[in-house]
Amino acid sequence: MAETQTDAERRRVLIAEDEALIRLDLAEMLVEEGYEVVGEAGDGETAVRLAEELKPDLVILDIKMPIMDGLAAAERIAGGRIAPVIILTAFSQRDLVERARAAGAMAYLVKPFQKSDLVPAVEIALSRYAEVSALEAEVAGLTDRLEIRKTVERAKGALMTTYGMTEPQAFKWIQRTAMDHRMTMKEVAERILAETAGGEVAEPAS
Repeated sequence: MAETQTDAERRRVLIAEDEALIRLDLAEMLVEEGYEVVGEAGDGETAVRLAEELKPDLVILDIKMPIMDGLAAAERIAGGRIAPVIILTAFSQRDLVERARAAGAMAYLVKPFQKSDLVPAVEIALSRYAEVSALEAEVAGLTDRLEIRKTVERAKGALMTTYGMTEPQAFKWIQRTAMDHRMTMKEVAERILAETAGGEVAEPAS
């Protein structure tokens, strides 16, 4: 699948799942879609160590693992800005999704999942991580950073609703406009929201 391989840009993925069969299936799906599985772990502690050593582009963590669970591992990996994290959760663990997000997970997959569920989750996680990194580069303070993220999220929603953009397209438009006009992303987002409130949004450049 040459096209998929190009799209994936050989992203390096670390998998942490204590059930060997699920881990094997996940690795096969990722490889078939053009990703490179650089490491596998059966517990959260090993996952954190491998993430620190291998510096993957993405880490997939099951919630329930021995020694250290996926949520604790996600906090260490995401908190250390090592890589974006996807959390694997069973249907019975849906209440843990918010805890996973609080731990820093960028996306989650509900088991049992199909290959068609996997790639979108991977791309969402990579896209959101890139957004967060870009916003963090723009501001230093944590409080300011959270406020800007909220503002940019709302502005993305306005662009998606008005122009039918995808989430990554909306963010890239905000980022590119900020660079072109030497503005901050917060300023661009605020302008989008003001224009949306007034019933007008400037037509995005192609």
